[in-house]
Amino acid sequence: MLKMKMKNVLESKPDISYKSAGKFEETRFEKIHNEIFKNSIEASKIVAQEIAALIRSKQAKNKSCVLGLATGSSPIKVYEELVRMHKEEGLSFSNVVTFNLDEYYPMTKENNQSYHYFMHQHLFNHIDIKPENVNIPDGTIPLDGLIQYCIDYEMKIKNAGGLDFQLLGIGRTGHVGFNEPGSHINSGTRIITLDHITRRDAASDFNGIDNVPKRAITMGVSTIMKSKRIVLMAWGQNKASIIKRTIQGEISSEVPATFLQNHSNATFVLDQYAASELTRFETPWLVGECIWTDELRNKAIVWLCRETKQSILKLTDRDYNNNGMSDLLAQEGSAYDLNINMFNVLQHTITGWPGGKPNTNDSHRPERANPAQKRIILFSPHPDDDVISMGGTFSKLIKQGHDVHVVYQTSGNIAVTDDEALKFAEVCNDFIGKTECNIDFPGVINFINNKTENQIDSLEVRKLKGLIRRRESYAATRYIGLKDENTHFLDLPFYETGRVQKNPLGPEDIAIVADIIAKIKPHQVFAAGDLADPHGTHEVCLNAIFAAMKQLKPEPYMDDCWLWLYRGAWHEWDIHEIDMAVPLSPDEVLLKRHAILYHQSQKDRVMFQGNDSREFWVRAEDRNKNTAKLYDALGLAEYEAIEAFKRFDY
Repeated sequence: MLKMKMKNVLESKPDISYKSAGKFEETRFEKIHNEIFKNSIEASKIVAQEIAALIRSKQAKNKSCVLGLATGSSPIKVYEELVRMHKEEGLSFSNVVTFNLDEYYPMTKENNQSYHYFMHQHLFNHIDIKPENVNIPDGTIPLDGLIQYCIDYEMKIKNAGGLDFQLLGIGRTGHVGFNEPGSHINSGTRIITLDHITRRDAASDFNGIDNVPKRAITMGVSTIMKSKRIVLMAWGQNKASIIKRTIQGEISSEVPATFLQNHSNATFVLDQYAASELTRFETPWLVGECIWTDELRNKAIVWLCRETKQSILKLTDRDYNNNGMSDLLAQEGSAYDLNINMFNVLQHTITGWPGGKPNTNDSHRPERANPAQKRIILFSPHPDDDVISMGGTFSKLIKQGHDVHVVYQTSGNIAVTDDEALKFAEVCNDFIGKTECNIDFPGVINFINNKTENQIDSLEVRKLKGLIRRRESYAATRYIGLKDENTHFLDLPFYETGRVQKNPLGPEDIAIVADIIAKIKPHQVFAAGDLADPHGTHEVCLNAIFAAMKQLKPEPYMDDCWLWLYRGAWHEWDIHEIDMAVPLSPDEVLLKRHAILYHQSQKDRVMFQGNDSREFWVRAEDRNKNTAKLYDALGLAEYEAIEAFKRFDY
């Protein structure tokens, strides 16, 4: 039902003009108008079209168009579309005046992490806007002049006639602009101290949280609320929680975005992942009658167990009736029938033989018994995702006699700190002394010691950082029991930019992935289906696998190839989504921990921590143990830990 309901929403090609929120039964929990799209590309084009229409209508009246603009990843596609419309459709920005929301402080305009740099890179350098009409907070204003500067910024907006349109993103703290939790509804443009979560989310752009400024200049909540029209955009699963709190929660300064509930012309534009935790999608049985698919039924029963704090087989007719599931009960006949069917579904997901158990009836097992020894590819986006997400299963597959290959898709060099690289370079330099060497280690040491702000690593430094990750991977896979010849490194070109910002996935990347699949001809492919990573590399890597497998699908050997998706680095599959649950013993949990710890460069100072402050081995272990506890709470066997997988039909 969730998929069907979401599909219907996505196929409707929504008009994003403002409509009252919560008017219909299914949206009664929602307090802000929102429109949901299949993906951010489609949504961004619609937003760009609204902005373009506003610019043109103002031009027809010979009036200026005052835009409030945002930075970050959310609006990039909007700006790309506006640039395209300028170049291909003659959209002029000659009457446009812009005011940006915020800027880091202190921050020079030349710094490639500045919002001044961002806006010119993505928009202003490519359109005909008058330079004098561009207003971006100045991160170089002396501290003793900031109060007056902020007052002047406010007056400039007022003198321009106020903001006709304000484009917004949203942070995981619920900030709009840099109005962090605690911001008052009457706040104006000011300097603010950034929340630790906000700084942590920006750490990857600055090559570590220590380099992220602690303060910023931001438009205030009051300034934003005076805008005649507001469109807030949010993409991805990692925004789902804060979107739900903002749209359905109470107005509070702890979530500044909730102030938008009181705006008379505000629309949230979301992709399906950012919208996924809204009640109408997360628990649709609470807002109306449902079409009960197998997937929705399983999801609802697991939810009901958690809600009532009971195992599956203890649920009663009353439990179903009291929690919005009376129509499901009526359809199935009795709680007993629902319970036993669900219990069997979950029980059949559990296996200690992830490659299939030989010489057994496999009709109720997640994997085939034959062939008994399978050729297997374990794709790992970075050199460590394999052991973090499925180290226990990885070990089982090897011990059970399968021909296992691990394929690292990227070098992961950007995630190695300069300090770590310097340590290795100095050790190598000390070891070789003055003897001839292909790598100029003194030069590498000198580069790192004198590296300027925002300077891209030299090719030799990048090579060194990549080799650090590579050798850590060999150490981990050897410990698990994998032969070196079964360890492969693709170093996909899209990743090798030397920057956090990567190139788009290209035909060369797909061809490299396809080549390794064609060479091994696997019966099983394991791939990272965890799309919540803060740098987006997992998604690109998964898309490369999808594209390669689609390309190879006509090949006869692909008829026997099953694709399994793992998570675990950032979050785990929900119980109802799991097709294969692999239990781990205490010894296997310890083995997995030790394998992860071989990735020493990623242990203490993690470059891409995301929204989880725990070290990777801790978060992985906790998630695996939590999955086991959930199975136990539902009335199934008690295990030390469980790694979970979902089968994907490509």
